[in-house]
Amino acid sequence: MESKKSLPILFAIMFLVMVGFGIIIPVLPFYAEEIGASPTELGLLMAIYSFMQLIFAPMWGRISDRLGRKPVIMIGILGLSLSFFLMAISTQLWMLFLARILGGFLSSANMPTVMAYVADITSEENRGKGMGVIGAATGLGFIFGPAIGGVFSETALGLPFYIAGGTSFVTFFIVMIVLKESLAPENRKRSERKNPFKQALNEPTSFLFFLQFFVSISLAGLEATFAYFAAEKANLDAIKLGYIFMIMGLAQAYVQGGLIGKLTKKWGEGTVIQMGIVISAVGFGLILLTNNFVTAAIYLTVFGIGNGLIRPGVSSLLTKKSTAGHGSTTGLLSSFDSLGRIIGPPLGGWLFSVSLGLPYISGIILSAVAIIFFQSYSSRARKMEFEKN
Repeated sequence: MESKKSLPILFAIMFLVMVGFGIIIPVLPFYAEEIGASPTELGLLMAIYSFMQLIFAPMWGRISDRLGRKPVIMIGILGLSLSFFLMAISTQLWMLFLARILGGFLSSANMPTVMAYVADITSEENRGKGMGVIGAATGLGFIFGPAIGGVFSETALGLPFYIAGGTSFVTFFIVMIVLKESLAPENRKRSERKNPFKQALNEPTSFLFFLQFFVSISLAGLEATFAYFAAEKANLDAIKLGYIFMIMGLAQAYVQGGLIGKLTKKWGEGTVIQMGIVISAVGFGLILLTNNFVTAAIYLTVFGIGNGLIRPGVSSLLTKKSTAGHGSTTGLLSSFDSLGRIIGPPLGGWLFSVSLGLPYISGIILSAVAIIFFQSYSSRARKMEFEKN
């Protein structure tokens, strides 16, 4: 299958999936509060989704290695649609929790399987570009989704959930009709006896999973605290913050959709990953100097550009080097990413309560840790290559 034909289809699919997901983000807290959720219960409602992805993303990745990518993607998108509709008709808190659990369980199939699909259809030379395209689709979906949700929530709080469910349902049929299977039957790991996750964690690439974990912690910590930080340091309101995140998202989408392929071709994933970590660390440092709308937009965009280079580079390098199967590898990567997103917000909130700038200082420290993990990967990989020769 030619990646030139398939990548635009995957871009459209992931964009629509993330638009549907993004639609409910600004509405869910108010919707849950209306049903009777306390702040603690709201926190649990948000966390349970990431927890389900942490647990089940590796499972879906492994299933896609055995059954093929298309059916698993269809399951993930249909599950997301059903969870949105269930939230729309929820009248009690337990129904919202059930919807979030169901959505987290089934939709955890989407990202690792789509990344595995990209790995199937791209050459090693173009792998970084393919992963960047998916990153760009995800980022753009998160830009447009919340804006749509905010607009329609003024009509009725439940309406965005119906729209998100309908968008995902349409996407399901697009996958069913348009998308072709990328994993030929002869390449499926039906008789694989080794534990692919144990296998992946015993390879030199295991350091890359932990690198992504620390990057995700720092990103989630920033996302959880930046609104409060910007309000305190620059007196920015929700509307201005929305514009700032939109600017950052567009810059990130440009880097992932158009630039990362050229960079990985020229310098390789390793250099791009380290470049991204360094730029992110610089962004964290600059954020501490925020004093108005312009500086907040510029500094957060610097961080976003750096962060946007890391995940596609890590995904590309892992699928090239790991022998555990593309689905198993990307599933495990999604699991580490989810774990970081679970730990990051409460950690960032606690650090912010100690000192306003502490989440961003810790982001610089975590970036340094990520660099150390990459150097450890490089050293171990060189050692194994030397022992082979």
